[in-house]
Amino acid sequence: MVADERKAFLLRLSPKLWSELEAWAADELRSVNSQIEFLLREAVRRRKKASAEPDEAASVLAPRPRK
Repeated sequence: MVADERKAFLLRLSPKLWSELEAWAADELRSVNSQIEFLLREAVRRRKKASAEPDEAASVLAPRPRK
């Protein structure tokens, strides 16, 4: 049994995007793989948080009641 099982998959990126991710990962002292995993984890966390909160965009666009 492997202690840290991970799903391996092929990801195709443009050379320009790869270079950007590589530089960003280096700035944060991560490998490109770790940087991509970090970014995906953050995106999932933000999505879950946004779905748990009331829709702020709707409240901003809704007309305000007159006093």
